[in-house]
Amino acid sequence: MRANSWKVLAALALLVAGCSAASGGAAAESRQAAGQEPTAAGAAEEKRVVIDHKLQSLEGEPVDLASFRGKALLIVNVASECGYTPQYAELEQLYQRYKDRGLVVLGIPSNDFGGQEPGTAEEIRKFCDLRYKVTFPMMAKVHAKGPEIAPLYDTLTTATSPELRGEIEWNFTKFVVDADGVPTARFASKVKPLSQELVAAVEAALPKS
Repeated sequence: MRANSWKVLAALALLVAGCSAASGGAAAESRQAAGQEPTAAGAAEEKRVVIDHKLQSLEGEPVDLASFRGKALLIVNVASECGYTPQYAELEQLYQRYKDRGLVVLGIPSNDFGGQEPGTAEEIRKFCDLRYKVTFPMMAKVHAKGPEIAPLYDTLTTATSPELRGEIEWNFTKFVVDADGVPTARFASKVKPLSQELVAAVEAALPKS
């Protein structure tokens, strides 16, 4: 009888342990479904949201943002006829200051805000070259909001961390992206490229030497 009792107790212990493990697994799945505890695949997807996008250069050549993996990015929706257009000069200065440390400034023209970027690609290039001597990469014109929003801007405004989300409000909104391709900071149009807070965000995003 004593041997049988031990067998019964052992069987009960195994049953309880199995139920606990199943309950824990179900709870974990529930947390993941609720977005409370992302899976490893989800975390990897979050890190790919920016650098997996593709654009075109101002000259119409394909630009795969994955080619910038390992570099920090400053993504800016630019315009040629805006009150903030003189920020081109500081963007170029910022690029020259940090390009050798792994910063890439991406200028992305958009005509969505006050119709202040109406020019053709050729006109935009001429303006940037002659007026501001821009050397950082310039992309083709895209929509940064609305029903035809470019996939990159859809991602930046809807699929990033909550503090970075929200529709672009005006020209020269700036997104800082770290060397892993993860957006880390967002700055409004009025924040100048050489402002202390933006420079600090760029320095924090630069690849570690």
